[in-house]
Amino acid sequence: MTASLRSRLRHPDARWAHAARVALAATAVVGVVTLLLAVAVNSFIVHRLNRDIDGRLATTLAVTAAAAPGAPVVTGGHTGGDVDDAPVFVCRVAPDGTIEALTFGAPALPDRAWTTGATTRAIGGRDFRLSAVPARGGWLVAGESVAEVTKSGGDVLLVELVLGALLLLVTFTGSFVVGLRASAPIEQIRRRQAEFTADASHELRTPLSVIEAEVDLALGRPRTPDEYEAVLGRIGSESARLRTIVEDLLWLARADGAAPEGGRLALVDVGSVAEATVARFAAVADGGSFRLSVRSAPAGPALVRADAEGVDRLVAVLVDNACKYAGEGGAVEVGVAGAGGRVVLTVDDTGPGIPEAQRDLVFDRFHRADPSPGGTGLGLAIADAVVRASSGTWAVGDSPLGGARFQVTWRLAARAPEGGDDGPAPDRQPEARLGAG
Repeated sequence: MTASLRSRLRHPDARWAHAARVALAATAVVGVVTLLLAVAVNSFIVHRLNRDIDGRLATTLAVTAAAAPGAPVVTGGHTGGDVDDAPVFVCRVAPDGTIEALTFGAPALPDRAWTTGATTRAIGGRDFRLSAVPARGGWLVAGESVAEVTKSGGDVLLVELVLGALLLLVTFTGSFVVGLRASAPIEQIRRRQAEFTADASHELRTPLSVIEAEVDLALGRPRTPDEYEAVLGRIGSESARLRTIVEDLLWLARADGAAPEGGRLALVDVGSVAEATVARFAAVADGGSFRLSVRSAPAGPALVRADAEGVDRLVAVLVDNACKYAGEGGAVEVGVAGAGGRVVLTVDDTGPGIPEAQRDLVFDRFHRADPSPGGTGLGLAIADAVVRASSGTWAVGDSPLGGARFQVTWRLAARAPEGGDDGPAPDRQPEARLGAG
């Protein structure tokens, strides 16, 4: 079981819980805003309806006040039914407080001190909008039931509740889906960081354990100078391994931190880098009794826009890995080709090759297809960081030589005109350590 799978099994609900919290927060905000809008809309509707009633009351009072004294009833009414369905009613309040209904079916007005203006009052358990004006020493009072206003407000509130519930449901669902998608990269980074920390700790613990064991044994009993020298040699070897791991980790940390700065990008001749790298590894090929060669086919410089040190590190990693697996009597071929506006770097070997199931894992940090000691499992991860930073693409497959083929493709970069920003390709590439992976 891989570390990634173990992490997912330990934290199966992490993304769901995070997405649910985001969705609940978004739904709460939308709910509060929706409630405030509903209150505002209801208040506006009730205000408009009351204003319409006030306009009708004012018109009725004006018409009634203008009528001659003793004139017949000037407003219609109804002789039965619900008073809430009645039109505007009018009553006359005499100077002595006597109340006379001028409209059939008008409710009995309460005894009170009347003032000009409109107000809402409860009469007989029902709410009415009342407006009064002084007339002939008394008052003319017009009123209308606000039951329809209340009913309209209730209908609007019901519609708002239904629409609000649907809005909150849509908001929660949408926020939850967006939260899941947004948290996926974060969760992947968190998971990879946890796996990387665990793997790095394991890789660093091994040489440290060896050093501690060697020191304990050396101090456990007196030893001869030759024995002490052998112990110090083994400690030095493990210390060098520690240093290599730490330097590779720092390199990857810088590569992950940000894209290469504009000042570090240059036009790099991949063919020149390949030739220089093969020349550096010539001694390794002689010692391993295998053939190391380079072929460069482009008619002109195979220029790519990249970090020169990074491209040098990339080629060194690929050649170093190929040399490790070429075997005695085998071969390693480095090729640089250019066609169709592309620059293609290939490294072939006569080793055992890479099983198809392993090809997706070769760029994982600390992954080693060969369990034998040696290497850090970071070389191809560094190479992958260089390729991604320079906008290149990978192809890993079988080599015509019988082993593995690593192929990198870049877009061909044109040299800037005389006096442009890009300088010529460097004549000498920075040297890279042979133990790159």
